[in-house]
Amino acid sequence: MKRKKLVAGNWKMNLEINEAIHLANDIKAARGSFNCDVLLIPSFLFIADVKHIVYATGIHLGAQNCSIYENGAYTGEVSAKQLKGAGVEYIIIGHSERREHFGENHNVLRQKLEIALKYGLKPIFCCGEPLDVREAGKQKEYVLKQLQESLFGLTAKDFANITIAYEPIWAIGTGLNATPEQAQEMHAFIRKELADKHPIALQMRIIYGGSCNPANINELFGCPDVDGSLVGGSSLRSKDFIAITAAAK
Repeated sequence: MKRKKLVAGNWKMNLEINEAIHLANDIKAARGSFNCDVLLIPSFLFIADVKHIVYATGIHLGAQNCSIYENGAYTGEVSAKQLKGAGVEYIIIGHSERREHFGENHNVLRQKLEIALKYGLKPIFCCGEPLDVREAGKQKEYVLKQLQESLFGLTAKDFANITIAYEPIWAIGTGLNATPEQAQEMHAFIRKELADKHPIALQMRIIYGGSCNPANINELFGCPDVDGSLVGGSSLRSKDFIAITAAAK
């Protein structure tokens, strides 16, 4: 089944305002060469500025996180409703850095999924195993548990609005990446498990995250079940990010 690739740039907690504006403008200037959906995910501070730059260009806008609460006295939090009103379309949920550094468990992630979907945001749900699990050959069981805990109670309609990002934790920011064979095997496994729950999962995009760069992206994009990439460090360099989009043919 043909699925249009998605290349998403997760800027994380990087850049200052002028750098963010410059990067967004560089990517906007290259939009005529895109053969895929392109998504920029800046920090909260830069969402309005990036929206202004990419408005009506076909480039999508995302956020890196949202609160489990709809509104109220939750100092420092940002709600899904606020993000939707600010022009955000996609939202990352379950990134390994949120799980590790902020203790987000499946209970929290499920609440975030539900509130994001309620307000019309499109979640990019992240899953992936640490190195010790991979070395023990238990990666499929580990990832399946992540999917079961947060996704399996959702409806087919919900599934239609979710993108899965497989991000082996041992490859995030390390310079290592899964081989094309490892990525394809896991993406195919994820698709089968989700499709057994809701057949619409055959149409879901499952993208790869973990030290994606111009040197390895062609092989990864050659895998039939790899529908794009969630790009970290390489998304901060316009030349590298544009090169990755060019590989998504």
